[in-house]
Amino acid sequence: MANWGVFGKMPSIQDLENPSASLASEVIADDGTVMGKYYLEDRTNVDFKDISKNVINALVATEDERFYNHSGIDGRGLARAVVHLGRDGGASTITQQLAFNLFNGNRARNPVTRVIQKIKEWIIAVKLERNFTKDEIIALYLNTVPFSDNVFGIRNASKTFFQKDPDVLSIEEAAVLVGMVNGPTIYNPRRNAKMALDRRNLVLDRMVTNGYITESHATNLKIKPIVINYKKMDETAGLAPYFRMVLGQEMKKWCKEHQKQNGDNYDLYRDGLRIYTTINPRMQLYAEEAVSKHISYMQKILNSQSNIRKGTVWNGRDTILLAAMKVSDRWKNLKKDGVEEAQIKKSFYKKVPMKVFAWNSKREKDTTMTPLDSIKYHRQMLQAGFMAMDPISGEIKAWVGGIDFKTFKFDHVNLNTKRQVGSTIKPLLYSLAIEEGGFTPNTMVQDIQQDFGSLGLVPNTGATCTGRTVPMANALAWSRNCASAFILKQLGNNGNDAANRFAEFLKKCNFTSKINPFPSMALGAVELSLYEMMQGYSMFPGHGFNAKPLLIARIEDKNGNVLENFLPAQRKEVINEVTAYSVALMMQGVIKNGTGQSMGDQYGLTNEIAGKTGTTNDNSDAWFMGYTPQLLAGTWVGCDDRFIRFSGDIGEGSSAALPIWAYFFNKALADKTLGLDRKAKFSKPEVMSNDVIFDYMNTINARSAAPAQGEDVGNGTSEDYLIPDAPPEEIGAESDIPVEKAKPGATTTTTTPEETPATKEVKTEKQEEQKGGFFKKLFGKKKNKEENNTEPPKAVMPKKEEKQ
Repeated sequence: MANWGVFGKMPSIQDLENPSASLASEVIADDGTVMGKYYLEDRTNVDFKDISKNVINALVATEDERFYNHSGIDGRGLARAVVHLGRDGGASTITQQLAFNLFNGNRARNPVTRVIQKIKEWIIAVKLERNFTKDEIIALYLNTVPFSDNVFGIRNASKTFFQKDPDVLSIEEAAVLVGMVNGPTIYNPRRNAKMALDRRNLVLDRMVTNGYITESHATNLKIKPIVINYKKMDETAGLAPYFRMVLGQEMKKWCKEHQKQNGDNYDLYRDGLRIYTTINPRMQLYAEEAVSKHISYMQKILNSQSNIRKGTVWNGRDTILLAAMKVSDRWKNLKKDGVEEAQIKKSFYKKVPMKVFAWNSKREKDTTMTPLDSIKYHRQMLQAGFMAMDPISGEIKAWVGGIDFKTFKFDHVNLNTKRQVGSTIKPLLYSLAIEEGGFTPNTMVQDIQQDFGSLGLVPNTGATCTGRTVPMANALAWSRNCASAFILKQLGNNGNDAANRFAEFLKKCNFTSKINPFPSMALGAVELSLYEMMQGYSMFPGHGFNAKPLLIARIEDKNGNVLENFLPAQRKEVINEVTAYSVALMMQGVIKNGTGQSMGDQYGLTNEIAGKTGTTNDNSDAWFMGYTPQLLAGTWVGCDDRFIRFSGDIGEGSSAALPIWAYFFNKALADKTLGLDRKAKFSKPEVMSNDVIFDYMNTINARSAAPAQGEDVGNGTSEDYLIPDAPPEEIGAESDIPVEKAKPGATTTTTTPEETPATKEVKTEKQEEQKGGFFKKLFGKKKNKEENNTEPPKAVMPKKEEKQ
């Protein structure tokens, strides 16, 4: 009756041949490294041949010593269980346990229901034995059985507890894992070391009894302690967590639009998809290290700024703080418990022990402060976004969406995160002027405030205008706002025609954000994402072709069948190659003689680099976009609350953003496995008969001209800050390169941490001499009572506000 389905649906032969246990989908880097997973059950299949014989022997000896002699039901074991009422062990064979894992999952508590459930397990076990070999049953069992910490399958258990593939597990390691099977929680070596040790030794005794090892060997193994190398891959562990979060959102959309052969949509968390990404693990680590090194240093400077140090930056921000309280877990939990709002608010003024983010290797520290101060503390943290991509193929090689994914989940790279771009808009405007306006890099432009009639003056103050007439190349190198307004006006002198023309050009460059066409666009008063800026800039090193950034190379199903291939990227010609080359040469002027001079002077990068700094009003946003002939990268720096910002030149793109780019490229260029050539040159189009000649020498120096990267950048001086005497620290990458590979034979360039260039600081002799000297060169050293203190200033928590 059970077989006929009287007591509930029984699996068909097709169901048995295609078990439906959930498989984790894997995210795989461009070298085969598994970066992370999406799962409900953390499970990945492995073939029988890839499981250590030690695991097989330990399992059979412990769970089913007559496994190779029965056909699914062990008569002797069943009789023993009945006679001794289960005191000497149950009667479930490995095959029955597999049947339970695959088709039941939950043990019934009602005795009658449990008897029926057991009968169904027997039937399924016999069918499994008839349709699978013993080796297949063992592999299927080990792929589905739960281990400690909600880990499913021998491969994931081996990786989680020992950082090993299951084919190289030792006898004692195999005994630890097999010991978990009988009680994943009780025999968890991480939580219950003594019980796990006793269980391991019992497994070793069973292996002796069944002749798999000698008694003397077991005795030697039993005196060893359990040594685990625990690391579970979750949303925060693994490589590039911000990237994986954005990728997961994209994959959910993909799954909704694609169906399996049975008509069901793909399930990211159950179907075991293999998502091959374009991320390069080495570049990803270098990018994270660059962000950590520079932002941790800049945070010290921001913390020493007067309004941050004294807490006055929060004056008049009560509404913002109350809103932050209400979205906190503390508020929500107390509200759920029925606590009145007045009492909830009062709790935010009482000091409590807590962990907060900190710039150290663990990225956290224990402290005591009020929850309100904690909100202020975390919102005062500088954030950053960084992305590197191949400008020809569009493949994204590195993606850092913030300073710490565990604490700050908000991603600052993706299409939906938009900030004002400042002067990084200018190369796009200049390319339009060359492409459609008849300009050349040597066209003379006026650095004079422009009147757009009813639309107002641009810039809104002429304080930074020099009144000079300079070549367009010089105007870009020094980031002259007034000259940019002049260039825009030449593209259409009737009302808002020029701004409309520029907005249309940006759409042609594949900017999808809503762009309000106003003359202030020429100065970067438009909100765009770093992702869009990367696509827009790709046309310069891409010889005029715009490349859509690619997250995914291809998607495979659990059996390795390719479901979709995303390469090559979508490319679209936006400007001609002469324009692209001309802009690249002008942007080299930014690095050699303009606002990006520190690239060579301070960071020792003397190869061909084209770039542009950018700063928005009041230093709310700092940008640097730059590229070599082979690689494009961009970075943004700022606080999520725009009123929290630097008050002086130190907040400009050249100081706040450019160093991240420089740190990254120094390490990337030093890593020979990446194939980046320091001697690579921007290729001159064949149609150009003459070189473009720029005259940078007959006009004023960039610094003395007070280059306006953004209007109204404040009048702060070095007296506003306590510039750290110590140089930037090597904090290290947020994520790491996991040792796990997508499949046997995958190639990789992964090395041990000691061997990895990412762990070493790449410096020139000049840089060594100038440690920490860049900001001192800009501002000088503050002379005060702390002058002889060699310790960098400590971040000061904002003072607790008086209760209103």
